Amino acid sequence: MTNQQLIYRMRVDMRLRGMADNTQDSYLRYARKFIEFCDKPAQDLDELDARRYLLYLLHETKLDNSSVNVVNGAIRFLFAVTLNRTMNYLQMPRFKKCKTLPDLLSREEAQDLIAACVNLKHKCWLLLAYGSGLRISEIAALRVQDIDSQSMRIFVKDGKCGKDRYTLLSVECLNALRDYWLHHRPGRSGWMFPSVANSPNHVTTSGVRNAFNIYKRQLGIEKNVSMHSLRHAFATHLLEDGATLLQIKELLGHASLNSTQVYLHLANTTSDLVSPADRKSGNGG
Repeated sequence: MTNQQLIYRMRVDMRLRGMADNTQDSYLRYARKFIEFCDKPAQDLDELDARRYLLYLLHETKLDNSSVNVVNGAIRFLFAVTLNRTMNYLQMPRFKKCKTLPDLLSREEAQDLIAACVNLKHKCWLLLAYGSGLRISEIAALRVQDIDSQSMRIFVKDGKCGKDRYTLLSVECLNALRDYWLHHRPGRSGWMFPSVANSPNHVTTSGVRNAFNIYKRQLGIEKNVSMHSLRHAFATHLLEDGATLLQIKELLGHASLNSTQVYLHLANTTSDLVSPADRKSGNGG
């Protein structure tokens, strides 16, 4: 089997497991680079080659730990699934994930970003992230039929891990989508946001991501935030407003409540509390 055939087989293996498109793309990209780096047939690769490549990424290219873990996962998949080989994975350790909290956009910053949008399509994208908690890939692949103005919900088809769900549709987002519809009439393609008029393809995720960065720079926001941060803000601000973790889990499409619990650390749960240092002791005693 040639290396090119091996890469094709790896893609088929990932498709059969229903892995997300972004994961497939990154795994294939890293697997190709790994094979090219080793410069020998994939059937001859072993743990020592993997260790050598991972060390190269760490010390020569200065790749961050989380990205090295993704490369590690791609190599493990290549060995265990596509090559069907038993490996000593203790020789290919993963980095422990640092439990750091992401920077959070305030309510004012989120609203300022949306208000700064001069492009109606961009405004819809930001509102879908902040008002409905959609992922970038879910915004790009939104269909016209997914908008339910009667129940004020959005149907998310084939989200992460192939999971369907419903989430909120804000009034402001619905109004923006209606304005966008009147100006662009995207319905003939089926996609809410086709890449170009009448295109069979929807807009790319990089297009959505780049739009956010335009307004972030325009407003001078220096926090380490991205388009995905609007999804974080959606969940955190809902929690502060009284929504339960279970409700937020379903709206976000998380597979486990553990993924949702991070918002307990981001939400301002101390607003009604008074520090003991600020309480005066009573007389006597």
